[in-house]
Amino acid sequence: MRTKFAAELAALSEELGRLAELASLASERAAVGLAQADLTAAYEALAADEELQTGYTACENRAVILLALEAPVARDLRQVVSAIRITDDLSRIGSLISGIAEMAVRYFPDPLAPPEVAEQLAAIGRATAELIAATNAAIAAPPGKGDALVPPDPELAELRAEVLARVSAPEWPHGHTVAMDLALLIHHYERCAEHCGRIGGLINFFHTGTPLSLEAAE
Repeated sequence: MRTKFAAELAALSEELGRLAELASLASERAAVGLAQADLTAAYEALAADEELQTGYTACENRAVILLALEAPVARDLRQVVSAIRITDDLSRIGSLISGIAEMAVRYFPDPLAPPEVAEQLAAIGRATAELIAATNAAIAAPPGKGDALVPPDPELAELRAEVLARVSAPEWPHGHTVAMDLALLIHHYERCAEHCGRIGGLINFFHTGTPLSLEAAE
């Protein structure tokens, strides 16, 4: 029975890794689609998210069955609970990335970002994709590799704030629609970063048993 349970846990971990890879791929392709008005890259991001959402349902079902039928204890229980919550964060990241890719599709063949914010927006897309890739690496890291946890990125937050300041300025010359779309885009990127941070906390919870609520209080 224990051998079967260990095999199921391994399969759950493998599926979780696949979902993380899809989230990383989607974010990288969406960043290219947005920065270069690349329709193919945007559609690749949407396809990756569609596959991620399908895998999310299967992964969640597998985890729930493990909880219901196997009654795991201690570290095994933490692994299953962490997996459920991480898959939810990955699913939300995928949905946010799809929203970004859909904007690139909607504005094609023109870029969404006017010249004065194009460089910052491209940098935000690249940095967010790198953050999600680091999250993917943290999920795949062997137990005890605490240095693989996703670090905070103050530079990314500064870039987002800079773009928001530009689009909300009274002298913004490109109209309310573009300003609102750019603000929504920045919100999507900000939420992606928040989910990456939560995943880092969940990985720490799995390894140490420290709940996210206690981490936030420190």
